[in-house]
Amino acid sequence: MASTDEQHLTTPVPELHGDGIRLRLWEPDSDADVAAWLRGVTDPEFQRWNTPLKPVTDLDSARESLRRKGREAVEGTSVTYCVVDATSGAVLGSVGLQAVEPVLSVARVGYWVLPEARGRRIAARALNLASRWALTELGLHRLELGHAIGHEASCRVAERCGYRYEGTLRGAMFEAGQRDAFRDVHLHGRLATDPEPS
Repeated sequence: MASTDEQHLTTPVPELHGDGIRLRLWEPDSDADVAAWLRGVTDPEFQRWNTPLKPVTDLDSARESLRRKGREAVEGTSVTYCVVDATSGAVLGSVGLQAVEPVLSVARVGYWVLPEARGRRIAARALNLASRWALTELGLHRLELGHAIGHEASCRVAERCGYRYEGTLRGAMFEAGQRDAFRDVHLHGRLATDPEPS
């Protein structure tokens, strides 16, 4: 897709396949998807490193959160993929492009993995797949990844996926579970012109 003022996410957003996983949109009408989303964003490890702007605390708020994600995909401002096992279809986690800015040709990426899927490089596989699509088919020039300082697992995923460390953003993220205290963030970036990670 050309980088122009009219650029937006492809509608409908395509499914992506590769490396033993499939990326599909979350389904707010699926009880299984809603339950998996709720488990993911209420997991203690997720909450240790993330403070969502709109809290998700039960099945109703999880379903509304997924509906909002669906609307954002239609509007072209973000896309949030459900990461599933290519064979079994089991939900493994989530990966997404947020704050898509077509004029500057940039977006932010984020991901999480369910506890039972950790240790299998699911985050790296999903991020690579989503990044390749964003930088080629979608035609973005730059992807940014930020994580709280101290989140070494996320730092390793970023580096493994070709996101170079670019510096520290002071006070750029909420402290865990707080909206009146801030912590520093490591910023990583990947450009369409960067070499494909091995």
